[in-house]
Amino acid sequence: MLSEKTGLERGEGRFPRGVALRLFAYIVAGHVLGFFLYLLFSLGAE
Repeated sequence: MLSEKTGLERGEGRFPRGVALRLFAYIVAGHVLGFFLYLLFSLGAE
């Protein structure tokens, strides 16, 4: 009975779709920004 309550409180183990999409967008944007900075510094060093 206790496990049923905690499962319902956590949304049955599902991750909210909006949070997942936002997290994916932040990860992609962070990698694009990191690649831009890497490219900027590598071209500036030449």
